[in-house]
Amino acid sequence: MSQSSVKEAIGKSRQAFLGVGLFSGIINILVLTGSLYMLQVYDRVLPSRSVPTLIGITLLLVLLYAAYGALDFARVRVLSRIGLGIDRQLRARVMDAVLVAPLRTKAGFDALQAVRDLDQVRSFLSGLGPTALFDMPWLPVYVGLIYLLHPVLGLFAIASAILLVALALLTEMKTKAPSKDAIKSSSQRHAFTEAARRNAEVVQAMGLGNRVVSTWEKVNERYLTDQIAMSDAAGGIGSVSKVLRLLLQSGILGLGAYLAIKGELSAGSLIAGSIILSRALAPIEVAISNWKGFVGMRQSMARLDALLAALPARGVPTALPRPSASLEVKDLSVAPPGETLPAISNISFRLEAGDGLGVIGPSAAGKSTLIRALVAAWTPLPRGGSVRLDGATLDQWAPEAIGRDIGYLPQDIELFDGTVAENIARLDPQASSDAVIAAAKLAGIHDMIVHLADGYQTRIGEGGTKLSAGQRQRVALARALYGDPFLVVLDEPNSNLDTQGDMALTGAIRAVRERGGIVIVVAHRPSALAGLDKVLALAKGQVQAFGPRDEVLKAVLQNVQVPAPATPAAAPPSPLRALPPGLKIVADGASATG
Repeated sequence: MSQSSVKEAIGKSRQAFLGVGLFSGIINILVLTGSLYMLQVYDRVLPSRSVPTLIGITLLLVLLYAAYGALDFARVRVLSRIGLGIDRQLRARVMDAVLVAPLRTKAGFDALQAVRDLDQVRSFLSGLGPTALFDMPWLPVYVGLIYLLHPVLGLFAIASAILLVALALLTEMKTKAPSKDAIKSSSQRHAFTEAARRNAEVVQAMGLGNRVVSTWEKVNERYLTDQIAMSDAAGGIGSVSKVLRLLLQSGILGLGAYLAIKGELSAGSLIAGSIILSRALAPIEVAISNWKGFVGMRQSMARLDALLAALPARGVPTALPRPSASLEVKDLSVAPPGETLPAISNISFRLEAGDGLGVIGPSAAGKSTLIRALVAAWTPLPRGGSVRLDGATLDQWAPEAIGRDIGYLPQDIELFDGTVAENIARLDPQASSDAVIAAAKLAGIHDMIVHLADGYQTRIGEGGTKLSAGQRQRVALARALYGDPFLVVLDEPNSNLDTQGDMALTGAIRAVRERGGIVIVVAHRPSALAGLDKVLALAKGQVQAFGPRDEVLKAVLQNVQVPAPATPAAAPPSPLRALPPGLKIVADGASATG
């Protein structure tokens, strides 16, 4: 069975961990310096009253403690670099999973948890927790040394170690469930806070502030309760372990004093035994105090393992020629991420270079589902057909390669916090000014851009908040047209456009078709159909009609039933007489706008 991505990343740091283990071994030997120094002072220096001996062992003490400090400093730095190295190995995969997870998992999945999990792994490896794990294997060595001083002291040390190890196991049992609850409530708190921030405009306009704050307080209170439960579970046992270690350290000192009174132990051995036991139990106490971080790191690794396994990294496919001939959709069935019930079923059509397709239909007909499948955002169900460009399915291209030949304008416009030029150029640092300006002119916004405060270098703010809705839509249109993609898919591209914007949109559609590209437009206003030659009518997730624009609209309009008005005087103008054909379609009792 292959290792998980996280374990593989940790495995690549094996040499560094071996170095940390070597440093830990030397450190745990050097830490005996104080005990041996006390032993020599009490058993040799004081009885002999030798000052040169005292000076000699003191100088040796300083030298050994300096080496101890240097190695401990190096160990901490190496562990920090290990955490940083693991972050660097996984961060691209984690961010890729963050981008893909919303398209492959059920709604409500907190993809950003993966980033927090990676931070948790790195921060734990960079802290004191791992040092305790490297020091604990030396516990038997210390107990053995105490046993050599006196068997009774050795038995006392063994009992002390067993007692603290039992506390560590109790910490594991007590913190496991609270830790999971804390992670869950933290994710819910973060998700609600982000949703409230995104909807701040609606909250303010509709006076929802008090209700949102009240709901957030409940979510936050649950989060705080879970955090307190986890902190109490770990902190309480941590306090007990600290007091117990001090008690045991004093206990061995008292036991040693009793043995010294009996003449079975020297004063130096008494002090040395107490110091060695303190050092032997210290890693267990450190482990208990850092147990919350250890449990969090372990749970983070498990979640990262599951996420990266569910969204494996794609290999590098064979480079295919840029598509230039056709788009074929065959028996396509697609369900929303994480669902099994298809939103569209058995969709089939074919477009050639230069074609323009309008997609019409009532709400919930499956229009947005279809175009998400056409741009590879959503994947077909198993045995759910295919989408092919020039005969090859979309997954045969690397995402960067196929993305170059797909222009996509989603219904919900999202822009990045950068300049206008960066957004049009799809964040390509190598983008040429000519290509950016060409896309802007094609979308009809060059003049608008140059009149902005800093022209193409104007920063638009998070989500494009410094632009109007119409400006954002036209910048997004320019982004879709950037680089002359072969397939351009536009979802309600004129929902925020004025008459001038509609004319620019029609011109852009015709320009794409004239250069041999394919344009697909989800249309809810008739002006969007002006530059297209074909129409696909959807209803209830299935094809209702497909073919030349005028023929499809005529066929659909044959099923239109206009109810008779109650009185001639009150009758409003018929939408079919007042508006261009295709604006309002009523088929089988359902409204379909085109």
